[in-house]
Amino acid sequence: MRLRGKKGALSQLEQMTSLVVLEPEAHKGKWSSLFGNDNPIWVEFGMGKGQFITQMSLKYPHVNFIGIDMYDELLARASEKAMKAVEGLETELPHPANLKLVRTNVEFIENVFAENELERVYLNFSDPWPKKRHARRRLTHYRFVEKYIHIMNELGEIHFKTDSETLFESSLNSFADMELITRRISLNLHRDGINEEHVMTEYEQKFMGKGMNIHRIEVVVGEEAIRKYREEKQQEKRRAVVEDKDEQEEN
Repeated sequence: MRLRGKKGALSQLEQMTSLVVLEPEAHKGKWSSLFGNDNPIWVEFGMGKGQFITQMSLKYPHVNFIGIDMYDELLARASEKAMKAVEGLETELPHPANLKLVRTNVEFIENVFAENELERVYLNFSDPWPKKRHARRRLTHYRFVEKYIHIMNELGEIHFKTDSETLFESSLNSFADMELITRRISLNLHRDGINEEHVMTEYEQKFMGKGMNIHRIEVVVGEEAIRKYREEKQQEKRRAVVEDKDEQEEN
């Protein structure tokens, strides 16, 4: 991503200690304490300008959100977006209370989060790194996915969206090679118009305006999440059997 330097970005971030975390390693294993509650923690790796993570924090007030990026300029823009989002709302803070913006590189997330600390990971429109020799840099490469699994709890899930067919295909193969459970796969998330269920990123809105397809998938990785998934599938099968039997009797 090519960025225009935002003058004074770092000094701006240093003034926003209730929202921005510049030394996240100090909070490893203690993020719940920083939020002041035991609500689940959902993280977006590569949040860009912060539209998605900010809107999610407003939509789900009983979940703690962390938006991560490595560039001061993007954190500054995201912080401005977070403050603007609460204008007119009754709040003790100038931003959503359940939101933190963190400066770090995804390469080192094991130094930022402890085992079982997160419940959900979002990967939205990550750099596709289309050249084969750069495959290890893709955020859905198995070496990154292993990191996510390590820091997620028993309800852990990975939610992934991209406009890149190449990255989506590569990611599907990565998940399959790791024998992970996938669900709700979509090759065109907004086929029938804007899917209001999903909060959109800046890139998503841009790509939608160009008529591009948005690919999406959920990966179930936590033990309890897997158990619930299998239980739901069994219930679906039982309902299907009953419906077939009723239909046969009617005929």
